[in-house]
Amino acid sequence: MAEDTIYRDAAGSEPFRFNASVARVFPDMLRRSIPGYAASIEAIGSLAARYVRAGTNCYDLGCSLGAATLAMRQGIREPCCRIVAVDSAPAMIERCGQILTAAENLGAIETDVDLVEGDIRDTEINNASMVVLNYTLQFIERADRDALLQRIFDGMNPGGLLVLSEKVVDENPEMEQLLVDLHHEHKRRNHYSDLEIARKRAALENVLVPETVAAHRARLERAGFAHSAVWLRYFNFVSIVAIR
Repeated sequence: MAEDTIYRDAAGSEPFRFNASVARVFPDMLRRSIPGYAASIEAIGSLAARYVRAGTNCYDLGCSLGAATLAMRQGIREPCCRIVAVDSAPAMIERCGQILTAAENLGAIETDVDLVEGDIRDTEINNASMVVLNYTLQFIERADRDALLQRIFDGMNPGGLLVLSEKVVDENPEMEQLLVDLHHEHKRRNHYSDLEIARKRAALENVLVPETVAAHRARLERAGFAHSAVWLRYFNFVSIVAIR
């Protein structure tokens, strides 16, 4: 696993992009930056075993290096399923393809994966029993989020599951500051310097736009999801499950 050193020098002051430099260190970046990330990936496999139905499609929207895709593949117990993994970043798609090929060569995975370079806002969703948006919606323009969630809902089968993981903000400014401070302390424990933390925060400004948990749940309700709940929270990172 290559170490994330992107924000140690001045080059790291540019706006955040999912480019080749990020793709090279992305697993380390996730491990050190997002508390609870490993738990969310593990649970995606368990949820796939519970909710994916035979002959249906699953979607990993904003798949990056395919961690959620692999978790679904490992969890699926039903035959004739297909996973569509979509990302708009060429560097992420290229590296994801290499990782998926390596997994296939191990011979333990049967579910087919279609790896697609494209905008998730243009992705056709159909016959879906499970859809994953794992820290993806926060990078979509806010004006486009309702339409995307509606498209996902419309393409899901009754009883289908959506996993939505996001960085969030708290409605209470004092609590929000506490959560931010705790997150920064988490990064320091994972050997990021204060300069790296500050540079990455600046790089993500206006690129990653978080919302409140209430805003996410209201959007899911508007789209038509009958049930939703936060099943995992660690500081200002949450994962929500919603059932069609």
